[in-house]
This record gives sequence, C-alpha cells and structure tokens, in this order.
Amino acid sequence: MEILIPVLLVAVIALVLGIALSVLSTVFAVKTDEKEAKIREALPGANCGACGYSGCDGYAAAIAKGEAEPDKCAPGGESAASALSEILGIEISVDKKVAFIGCNGKEENCPSRFDYSGLNSCAGAAMLFGGAGACPSRCIGFGDCAAVCSQNAISVIDGIAVINPCLCGGCGACAKVCPKHLISVGEGKKKANVTCSNRSKGAIAKKECAVSCIGCKICEKNCPENAINVENNLAVVDDSLCTGCGICAEKCPRHCITIL
Repeated sequence: MEILIPVLLVAVIALVLGIALSVLSTVFAVKTDEKEAKIREALPGANCGACGYSGCDGYAAAIAKGEAEPDKCAPGGESAASALSEILGIEISVDKKVAFIGCNGKEENCPSRFDYSGLNSCAGAAMLFGGAGACPSRCIGFGDCAAVCSQNAISVIDGIAVINPCLCGGCGACAKVCPKHLISVGEGKKKANVTCSNRSKGAIAKKECAVSCIGCKICEKNCPENAINVENNLAVVDDSLCTGCGICAEKCPRHCITIL
C-alpha cells in the first residue's frame, strides 16, 4: 500500500493535467483559415516582396481577407495565377516580368582602372571610387544581385551579371540591391534593351567603354514607332511603344542595343 498510493496519486495528477491541457488546447486553439492555407500553397514561397508584402504568408493572408489583389505574384507567374483563379473563383492573369541589366562592360570592353582588394560585395566595392571599372556605370560583378535571386536566374560571366530571362520571375529583388541601379524590371515581351547606363558625353563614353552608348541618336531617328529617345546622353526605350522590330539594334554603331 505504501508504494501503491503514491503511484495512484501520480496517475491521477497526470490524468487531471492531461484533461486540463486538452481543454485548454481546444479553448485557445488558433483556427486555421482553410482558404488562406490553400492560397499560401499556390504561391511559390520566394518571399521576394514583389507583391508589396514581406513574404508569401503575409500576402496569402491579405488575399484571403480581400485586402490585396491576387495578381501581384511575379515569380509565381501563370502557374500561381491559374491556381489562385481556381481557389478564388475569378479570372486572374499575371503579365510576365523580366529583369534586365543595362551594362555589357566586360573586361574586354571596359578595362579596370585598378586592382581591387576588399570585400567581394558590390555594395562594399561601390564605396571605393564606385568600383574598379573605367566606366562609372559599369557592373561591379561581385554578384549581390545573384545572391538575392530566388530563381537562380543570375550568373556573373566575365565580370558582368547576366540574367536568364527564361528563369527570371521579375520580382525585382536584384534591382533593389544593385548599388549602381543598373537593373530594371519590365514586361517580358520582345523589345529593345539598351545594354548601357553611361550618361557621359559621347567622346568620354567612347574612352570609358568600347560598347557604350554615345547618344548619337541614330536609333532614335530610325525607330518607326518613336519608341527610343536620347535623354541625358543615353538612349532610353519606351516599352509601351516598342514592338521589338530590331531596326534600332541593326543601326546602332556601338552595338549596345539588344532585342529580347
């Protein structure tokens, strides 16, 4: 009896605590919103912030509550849009977005002014004379943009960041971290892109890079859609007017325009 009583007492206490925990877990349980859970499953989990929220969880919650439009997930593309359409019972379409880097200043085109020895970070190198490139707008090439790309769409080749449009989700995370502001995000349709961000006057730009835009306006004069204008010594393409005909790329004497 001396052993049995303590054992029974412990058993009774355990039973009471178990019942109490069960009741408390039921009373204080956080109810799961099934709709929100389904929406979250449809999102890619990139947590890139392109939708305006800190991550996919916050965006899913906002959609479920009717506080956010469901067509803001660039990385998810048509796949996420199709899944969300089925969940929400409405037609959703997402325009393909693609990031583009306005620089082709490889070492052969734009030599370095000095040997850099320091942090392997574009942000860090930019604070030292703007980087080693002869052109002040040259890509630094340490890959800060590649490091934040959730789609593995960016590689550094010959010292220059290169974006694979087939993998790019257009979230814009790369554009946010580029200290030179060389990356832009636009529609994924076929269009002209200027692979230069140098706004120096023509004679200076020529010395700084072999494939720099020199503001000659040949592209502007030959564009049948008036989609290109030279602004502050640099050709700028209006995506809403560009048809991707390629005439500007053919006429450019510096070969700094590409058609994607």
